[in-house]
Amino acid sequence: MDDINIKTAIVAAIKASIDVKDELLHDIPMHNLIQSVTNAIVNSFRNGGKVLICGNGGSAADAQHLAAELSGRFYFDREPLDAEALHVNTSYLTAVANDYSYDQIYERLVKAKGRAGDVLLGITTSGNSGNVVLALQQAKKQGLITIGFSGINKGKVDEYCDFLLKVPSADTPRIQETHILIGHIICQLVESELFTR
Repeated sequence: MDDINIKTAIVAAIKASIDVKDELLHDIPMHNLIQSVTNAIVNSFRNGGKVLICGNGGSAADAQHLAAELSGRFYFDREPLDAEALHVNTSYLTAVANDYSYDQIYERLVKAKGRAGDVLLGITTSGNSGNVVLALQQAKKQGLITIGFSGINKGKVDEYCDFLLKVPSADTPRIQETHILIGHIICQLVESELFTR
């Protein structure tokens, strides 16, 4: 690829990312949904609950990132919040994937760790990741609050989410960039609701 084509590709990627975020900027129902999700998470924490997060690949990285923002800190020093990305125990992950199936890795942890009133956030750009779908199904059975982050296309997770935040894109990188933006907004709002500086 020559320099002109590289620069064109760079500009196109930046513009595509901005376009998705611009659509989000003007999407008032999405803003209301983000506020509702924030309220649900805040209420769960206030009632002694926790947030469990799951995803695959880049979405697993986002799960770990958001769990760290909640359990560590976001903008200021404060008490930790109980938040966990469900993929971080590699011995568990590889054992269950080997002994049962990869689709069951999150479902089994939700069974073990989830309590009514806790939150499960499932992140999947396609909306069809088998292990995320099963985790959300199990969470619904156990009375957890279920939240989904996905892309614009209809997915299997749609029917198992109390709150579903669908990024207005079908392009995986643009969806992932916007998931972390929405996640950061939620972390900021949760922190400001639960703590004072």
